Amino acid sequence: MSITVRRMAPDDSAAFARIAGGVFDQPIDPVRLRDYLATPGHLLVLAFDGDLIVGQCAGVLHRHPDKVTELYVDEVGTGDNYLRRGVASLMLGELFAWGRELGCAEAWLGTELDNEAANGFYRRWGGAEDTIKYYEFKL
Repeated sequence: MSITVRRMAPDDSAAFARIAGGVFDQPIDPVRLRDYLATPGHLLVLAFDGDLIVGQCAGVLHRHPDKVTELYVDEVGTGDNYLRRGVASLMLGELFAWGRELGCAEAWLGTELDNEAANGFYRRWGGAEDTIKYYEFKL
């Protein structure tokens, strides 16, 4: 298995032709994809096995008037047949590097308390663990 990672740019929509199961939560909508890739501050790293997308790692830049610039890691998804093969590590490493290049001094993310696989993965990366309450609003 030879996995490569790539930073996506606004003109990379064609790269989404083949996607392994489990990488994204829902099917890709071409209009949403175009808008996402064109929005400044949205970062998307994909992992490929040939031309097959086997992982995705999405982040958002947060600039503040009173704090350092942060990278919010919004999603990490790995194809069902590619779990525990280092794909997520490759993508997260690339996303962190991209964030540093863009001036981020910190990165943060959230995951469910009972998601043992994700929590173990992020602990191995040296993340400082905390607990929060999550609120969702319908707009």
